[in-house]
Amino acid sequence: MRILVIEDEEEIASFIKKGLTAENFAVDCAFDGEEGLKCSHINDYDLAVLDIKLPKKDGLEVCRQLRRSGKTFPIIILSVKDDMPTKVGALNIGADDYLTKPFSFEELLARTRALLRREKKVIGPKLKLADLEMDVLSHTVVRADKPIKLNKKEFSLLEYFMRNVGTMLTRTMILEHVWDMNIDPFTNTVDVHVRFLREKIDKNHGRKLLHTVHGYGYKME
Repeated sequence: MRILVIEDEEEIASFIKKGLTAENFAVDCAFDGEEGLKCSHINDYDLAVLDIKLPKKDGLEVCRQLRRSGKTFPIIILSVKDDMPTKVGALNIGADDYLTKPFSFEELLARTRALLRREKKVIGPKLKLADLEMDVLSHTVVRADKPIKLNKKEFSLLEYFMRNVGTMLTRTMILEHVWDMNIDPFTNTVDVHVRFLREKIDKNHGRKLLHTVHGYGYKME
């Protein structure tokens, strides 16, 4: 899943990105309000973390414009302000949650997961297809009761497939949800990672779960 962090303090943005990346999220960072809006129109996001005090366009105006433009992904507001009028105002213009600075990453992560669950983007911590099981909290994958070792990107890729069983996913869709915006859109990295993933989850098993849809992309079923 892909998250947009709009935060002008690079140290805080880096702190959030590092933590979320370690939890297998793809993360893009924007450092002012206008850049954040631009990113939101170019890419497909599952959630945004938005600071209020931003250069060029403040966070509340960014939130307002995101909702006016039809963006429905959850928005978590970050702010040093903890007064009730500011919190209520942010929620009334379309924010889904409000977190006061300073904050712990553990709390931000918990709120992120809660909002994604509410949006039904996270159905639960355990995903299963046939004899393949994965636990997104413990970061474990098992097939036919045998553990499979995946690196972080392979794990994120498998999670995206497992949450979209039966759906044909194009290479562009996979890039947008599993990689951040720094990836070259013309790269063959999706095909390479899918090949490695297929080798790990399907080799030596009679039923193949990860399929190529020639000319389009991939499907898990």
